[in-house]
Amino acid sequence: MPLHDATFLAVALAALLAGCAESPPPPATAPELSAAQAAATPAAHPDVHRFSIGQHEAMVLRDGDIRLPNDGSIVAQGVPKAETDALLDAAGQPTDTLRLDIQALLVRAGDRVVLFDTGAGNASFADAGRLPQSLQAAGVDAADVTDIVISHAHGDHVGGLLDGDGRPAFANAAIRMSAPEWEALRGDAGMAALAEAIAPRVEAFEPGAEVLPGVTSLPVAGHTPGHSAYVIADGDQRLLYIGDSAHHHVISVQRPRWTIQFDRDAPLAEDSREALLARIADEGWTMQSPHFPFPGLGRIERREDSFAWVPAD
Repeated sequence: MPLHDATFLAVALAALLAGCAESPPPPATAPELSAAQAAATPAAHPDVHRFSIGQHEAMVLRDGDIRLPNDGSIVAQGVPKAETDALLDAAGQPTDTLRLDIQALLVRAGDRVVLFDTGAGNASFADAGRLPQSLQAAGVDAADVTDIVISHAHGDHVGGLLDGDGRPAFANAAIRMSAPEWEALRGDAGMAALAEAIAPRVEAFEPGAEVLPGVTSLPVAGHTPGHSAYVIADGDQRLLYIGDSAHHHVISVQRPRWTIQFDRDAPLAEDSREALLARIADEGWTMQSPHFPFPGLGRIERREDSFAWVPAD
């Protein structure tokens, strides 16, 4: 990547986040509920993690997981297995199979019920499709979702947009994704049925735009043509939903420049990943990842010449 492009990326990240990150935001906390609210709140469930972003009720909803071989064919491409094994072993992680969780983020903001990504649905490459059950366990009806905000159009993020009959699974929701991502989706012959089914409800936006009140898109280039992270804000609290800016909670974070097969433009994605991790660490942001161990909430810390993910308590 030319130096001026890398500089532009860093400046763009700084410009978007600087207004929100003059001082580190307080961490996401569990909402305080009145007695009446507590009585109306569904019982705790292992596939639902509740927390708050300011006054917004939020929850992470489990969909499933993906298992990948740790052989350098997909993650850490070209890296000697012994080197990857040593990194995983030092973090107390298994070295035979790499697990990526799949989960969606739901935020209630005023009269809006906003779902960030929809899981993998019945995709053959994943053991997933449990988002509808997780929504039910959370006390949320699919018909109540007003907005679906898509990070990008890979199958493990848009697979839940349609039900088993090929119809929109969230009949009343506007579907929001960046204009470049929507253009790429419509141009993908393998996604033709999905594109046709959701087209009447898609509202595309320009990268970096405010998508909804308190929800601002953050372009993170290289993974797909219009891949976006999202800043979700209420008052002085903010959460960064990172999409696929990083996939594995150890490898992608501690070695952001190791190539992963899923990135369309790997050098650009590696620049973007490293820049974003640095920004999260330096500004003390709370982040949520759809692929880190459930519920994927935590922060990034600098460690020597790299980074580490620290899960939220």
